Amino acid sequence: MKELSIFKVGLVLAEDGFPISSRRILAGEIDRSGRCCRRLVIAVGSRNPVKIRAVERVFSRVLSSSFDVKSVEVDSGVPPQPFGDQTVKGAIERARRAMSALDADYGVGIEAGLFFNKALNRHLDVQFCAIVDRTGRVTVGHGPGFYYPPAVEGRVRGDLSVGDVMEMIYGLKDLGKKSGAVGFLSKGLMDRTTLTEAAIIMALIPRLSSELYEVDEHDCQESEKG
Repeated sequence: MKELSIFKVGLVLAEDGFPISSRRILAGEIDRSGRCCRRLVIAVGSRNPVKIRAVERVFSRVLSSSFDVKSVEVDSGVPPQPFGDQTVKGAIERARRAMSALDADYGVGIEAGLFFNKALNRHLDVQFCAIVDRTGRVTVGHGPGFYYPPAVEGRVRGDLSVGDVMEMIYGLKDLGKKSGAVGFLSKGLMDRTTLTEAAIIMALIPRLSSELYEVDEHDCQESEKG
C-alpha cells in the first residue's frame, strides 16, 4: 500500500483579508470569488483626527473592498505617557476595545511611547500600531523613532506626557492632533500623520504577506497575552 502523503495548504483569503469558507459564502459575507458583499467596519481606538486620517489613507491602499472607518474613545489601560512595553500594551488594548465597542471587522490601536536606549543613554519616541481582527489575530508594528531635546525629555513622566511638556516649554497646544512634536522638531520634514501611517503599514506586513507567516501561532499568542 502506498504511503500516505500529507500536504499543508495555505489559507486562501477573500478581499477583506479573512479566509474564504463555505460558511461565509452561505452567510452572504462574500461571493464564491472572495469578493465582499458588504462594507467592512474598521474601528480606531481614538478620536484623534491624525490617527483616523492615517488609518483611512493606509487601508484605502490595502483593501479592495469598500469600508467605513469609525472611531471611539477607549481606555488604553496605560499611563498618559507610556514607557517601554506599556506602549505596545496600550496599542493592543485600544485595538481590542475599539473593535468590541463598534462590533467591527478590524480594530486599530495607535500608541506613542518612550523607549530607553542604553547605547544612546536616552529615550526614543516610537509609535506603535496594533491591528486586531474578529478572528482574534493581532499584528503589531512601529514607525521611526527620534529623541527629544534634553529640556523636554528631563520633564516627562508617567502622568506628564510629551505633549504637556511641549506646551509648557514652547507654548504649543494640541500638537498630537496636528503635525505632532515630530513636525515641530523636524521643521516640517516629517509630520505625525506620515509617522502614524508608517506604523500602520508595519503592523499590516504579516497580513499583506500572510502566506509567509504562521497565522495560528505567534500572532494569536500575542493576542492572548494582552
